[in-house]
Amino acid sequence: MATAHLVDQAHDQRVADEPGPAMHGDDRERARAAAPPFDYATAFARNLGLVSEAEQLRLRRARVAIAGLGGVGGAHVQAIARLGIGALNLADLDTFSLANTNRQLGATADTMGEEKALVLERTARAINPGIDARTWREGINPGNIARFLEGVDVVIDGIDYFRIEIRRMLFQACHERRIPVVIAGPLGYGAAIMTIVPGGMSFDEYFNMGDPGRGGDGELTRAEQLLSFALGLSPGLVSDVDPSRVDIAAETGPALVSACLLCAAGAASECLKLLVGRGRLAASPHGVYYDLWRNRTRSLRRRPGLRTWRGRLLRRLAFARFPAFRALHERELLDRRLACT
Repeated sequence: MATAHLVDQAHDQRVADEPGPAMHGDDRERARAAAPPFDYATAFARNLGLVSEAEQLRLRRARVAIAGLGGVGGAHVQAIARLGIGALNLADLDTFSLANTNRQLGATADTMGEEKALVLERTARAINPGIDARTWREGINPGNIARFLEGVDVVIDGIDYFRIEIRRMLFQACHERRIPVVIAGPLGYGAAIMTIVPGGMSFDEYFNMGDPGRGGDGELTRAEQLLSFALGLSPGLVSDVDPSRVDIAAETGPALVSACLLCAAGAASECLKLLVGRGRLAASPHGVYYDLWRNRTRSLRRRPGLRTWRGRLLRRLAFARFPAFRALHERELLDRRLACT
């Protein structure tokens, strides 16, 4: 009898642990119909106590632009929408693929092949049906940047690391319009956070991009620009990244979802500080690197320009660790020389 009782108990437990029937389309519609209507004050009430009612109203009236919706962009959309930001500009020209699954919040089996901008617009509206979300499905470019930045209070840089030309265009346009830009870069196991603020050190100044109008060998190569950007966000010279996994031709490299989520947390905090007008910003030339692998934070600092003697030493060390960048650099120098003959 005792054995039979134990068997019955085990059976009951298995039944209890089994998932219930999946909710189908009709069930979802009935659940939505029974749910109370969306109410902004109720949805974001748990922000209060950390922000005031007046500050929450500022968030509701703010417009944040997110350029790039890939590795960190989907997490940015989630975090910014859940702050209660009332308006979003979203730009990305890419579609979701299977290789995005490990880190991009918009990438699921249901969204493969869909445009990232449309998927994340849906995500924002699912969180806040009243949000004013606008999409730029062609990404940003010189022809639409003015419209993308119109009425924007804060920009978040979610552009792919390898798209340095588009990134510099965005920062220059924001510099001219005095719009702050939040940088949140996943590096190794952590995240680098920095905000470029109006009146402070510009993107090109902090990252020593040099004068793009000088031309010839005086202008940084694309490899040098990418290296300068990485060095400016790195707390040290030793990287956690396996160089053999960085593919310059395919423009891919290692990235973890933990680092992407940390980026979103940092960027949302910087946005909050900018919009409510309090809190200490990680403003250039100062930034912070959060290293959750080693449980520490590191201060970011401006690196020497790559055309100074110290910068040339940094470049030599970096090129030795990442030979693909050296090859890209040397190819571009050769192309320049051939173009001059």
